[in-house]
Amino acid sequence: MTTDRPPATLARDISQAEIDAYNRDGAAVLRGVLDMEWIGIMRKAIDRILAAPGPAAIEYTPAEKPGRYYGDFFLWRRDPDFRALMMGSPMPQIAARVMGSEAVHFFYDQLLVKEPGTAEPTPWHQDLPYWPVRGNDILSVWIPFDPASIESGVVEYLKGSHTWGKMYAPATFGKNTGFAEIYAKLGLEPVPDIEAQRDRHDIVHWDVEPGDVIIHHPLTLHYASGNASSTGRRRGLALRYLGDDAVYDARPGTFMDNPKILGLLPGFDFADGERLVSDLFPSVWPRQDARQMERASPVR
Repeated sequence: MTTDRPPATLARDISQAEIDAYNRDGAAVLRGVLDMEWIGIMRKAIDRILAAPGPAAIEYTPAEKPGRYYGDFFLWRRDPDFRALMMGSPMPQIAARVMGSEAVHFFYDQLLVKEPGTAEPTPWHQDLPYWPVRGNDILSVWIPFDPASIESGVVEYLKGSHTWGKMYAPATFGKNTGFAEIYAKLGLEPVPDIEAQRDRHDIVHWDVEPGDVIIHHPLTLHYASGNASSTGRRRGLALRYLGDDAVYDARPGTFMDNPKILGLLPGFDFADGERLVSDLFPSVWPRQDARQMERASPVR
């Protein structure tokens, strides 16, 4: 007996040219790889989360300002559709193919929603400084659930910045989030003022449609403007996957120093250099047995 669920395999193969672009530029777009049935399921799931924010949710837009810039983390641990997407969709297959990893574990998901008329940007940053991990086999998959353009805040990337051999201090996405003091512990130099020198940099972006995804390396510098559209939403979900050489990094100043994040991960206990392999960071590739896939079935 089979369970009715959206396709777990890619809508099309990923080409070597796309993987080469990712390795060269630190980011690439994969067109038409996610079945639209997943998009419909996840739009409903995202709206459920927006209506009932979790304990680590952050409202980046001040209450007195228009729009809404919303962030939330580890949603797969409380919503079965987010779990199904990270485990039972084509996303683990993408991660394994792009990283060339034999085994892939899921790190976490991050929802970032910018409603129409939201002014707040996502500042230029790298992902890796925020995270208690190290290694090269780490991949972010950014999934748009609405058409996204520069006007609505699609992500922009500084090509090749993952090869600079630099790790910059994390930038906070908003005031009073509780992260600024934590990140200061890292003692890293700040990200250069790229916005003031855009003409000196090779910055790339792709207008995307639902069904497309963007992949990027954790050291690639990236940015997103606010959502200047008067009608178009920008619902995006980043899924983070860990490959063969990714291990726990116990350095201070990562998001694990935030009690709200730690509260989402009961029993977190890893030694420096240990692989993040547990129920908190589940195996997603190779595909698991039928019972685990059954638990990953979307809500209907």
